[in-house]
Amino acid sequence: MAVNKLHDEFHTLDMESGWQLPEGYDPASGALEKILSGSLDTANKRGSRTRLLKFPPGLFTTQQIVHDHWEEVFLVSGDLIVGNDENGQGGTPFAGYTYAVRPPGAWHGPFKSEGGCLLLEMHYYDPA
Repeated sequence: MAVNKLHDEFHTLDMESGWQLPEGYDPASGALEKILSGSLDTANKRGSRTRLLKFPPGLFTTQQIVHDHWEEVFLVSGDLIVGNDENGQGGTPFAGYTYAVRPPGAWHGPFKSEGGCLLLEMHYYDPA
């Protein structure tokens, strides 16, 4: 599998700049992503990326999502509730140092964070 990432030794990340609205999120949600490496070409179903995803306190989504690529998620810090309803109620709570891996086509969410959270995510396609 061709990987579209550059060799990049240990370095300190600038955690203040370089954040942007993730695709599919409402600008009012406050969700932000910071791409650390690579890129994901969803139109041509290739590539890989590693990103940080940040949810502010009180964020909740209302719909499940699905995508056609692999996703690995590590909850670095904060809280994440998975499976809330459209009003942000219910779901299963998780704290830092939890992990998920999802194959293409796996429905997941909705998501909520009461105190905010930081996620490390890797997205990639299977080799052609």
